[in-house]
Amino acid sequence: MRILISNDDGINAPGIAILEQIARELSDDVWVVAPETDQSGVSHSLTIHNPLRVRKIADKRYGVSGTPTDCVLIATRRLMHETAPDLVLSGVNRGANLGEDVHYSGTIAAAKEATLLGLQAIAMSQVFVDPQDVPWRTARAHGPALVEKLIATKWPKGVLVNVNYPPVEPEAVTGVKVVSQGQRVLGEMIVEGRDPRGVPYYWIGGLRRDGHETEGTDLSVIRKGAISVTPLHIDLTARDYMGALEDVLGA
Repeated sequence: MRILISNDDGINAPGIAILEQIARELSDDVWVVAPETDQSGVSHSLTIHNPLRVRKIADKRYGVSGTPTDCVLIATRRLMHETAPDLVLSGVNRGANLGEDVHYSGTIAAAKEATLLGLQAIAMSQVFVDPQDVPWRTARAHGPALVEKLIATKWPKGVLVNVNYPPVEPEAVTGVKVVSQGQRVLGEMIVEGRDPRGVPYYWIGGLRRDGHETEGTDLSVIRKGAISVTPLHIDLTARDYMGALEDVLGA
């Protein structure tokens, strides 16, 4: 099995080293193509106004001066064009990708791009409480077996899998739960200030805060110490609303 790894935290992030260890338990043909710098929050953006630079760091390891989407596209269409990867793994992200995070996350975007290209893709994130003590050991311990089980399933087209590991020690994980995407309350962490020249600026922080957590969602099971597994579909069509629109528009 040929595996491609990418992320949004950057080529030197600790999470991608963990993901590479996970991948190497599954295959000896592992490629790493990731952004040169932190691209958190860039979502599914594509660089089209500037050229991309690709730096070969070692055999099958490259840094790209672009977004996670750029990395997957460059990897599959150029660096690995002779033999496409069988699986794309994105992460392990430093922090959660729960609820609405999936719309902003570069980690999810790398997996989405792979899915659009017809490849199996899994995004992984490690939730933490203390930013100085991210429990990478939890993702490391549970990742290999989980990936093996996921890729053994009948994988539908247009679907990627979003995995979040809870902020607990590996032995304290309460299980693996297949759940839906949750929803949180909108926060207001936008800091306003002035730069040294007196020009005003706004700095966007975390826009989501914990609120009521519906049972059976990624937010609720992470709180209970379980690994959340959420299948995400590329097709965003609101099919339940199509009939009403057809009636109104006569289409």
